[in-house]
Amino acid sequence: MKRSDGGPKAGAREPGTAEAGARDAGVLWKVCGITDEAGADTAVRVGADALGFIFYAESPRSTTPEAAARIAARIPRSVLRVGVFVNASLGEMQAIRDDVGLDVIQLSGDETPELCCELGGRVWKALRLPPACSPAEAETLAAPYAEWTLLLDAGGAGRYGGTGEAVDWNTAAGLAARYRLVLAGGLRPDNVAEATSRVRPWAVDVASGVEAEPGLKDTQKLQAFAAALRPFR
Repeated sequence: MKRSDGGPKAGAREPGTAEAGARDAGVLWKVCGITDEAGADTAVRVGADALGFIFYAESPRSTTPEAAARIAARIPRSVLRVGVFVNASLGEMQAIRDDVGLDVIQLSGDETPELCCELGGRVWKALRLPPACSPAEAETLAAPYAEWTLLLDAGGAGRYGGTGEAVDWNTAAGLAARYRLVLAGGLRPDNVAEATSRVRPWAVDVASGVEAEPGLKDTQKLQAFAAALRPFR
């Protein structure tokens, strides 16, 4: 399959990328919350396109730049290295990006569009949809970040993803038709096919749905997730 660099201009066609909602390149998938080499190796072996390293101490899946750098050095260059941050400083994110060799910075806090611009490079901005979020409210959240890839997760004020809760797939589908969208939130081997069929995202993101416990990936669940997603690849 073709692979995207996850760069800016959501919905815009770039070399090797797919427009938001387009199926010609297949759905990419990211395994987030990687904390050890075994989990990274298994995720890569079953076909993950991206691995996520969380640099947020309050997350049960957090890791250190040193550990992430060791893991990043052993995975193929074709696999995107995504650093996940929550309200970190510009300098901290730039330093970790350089030290680890990150391909993408994912902003999962309350970061502004201005900060996205200052970071430069490839940025994914997470949007946390509160319960009962209407399509109009979701569009209001998304519109300021239209220049970047959007990651859609469940949450709300003070809840920075990783809840294992699903977003409303109908609302997500509306956004996926207009933006380059990464669908996260409550995805598991038993529901990722339905979610992908209904939402038609550019990529999907999974963490708790393929874990034995927070931060430790489960080989059988990773294999099952990969198999469920295969028809969309």
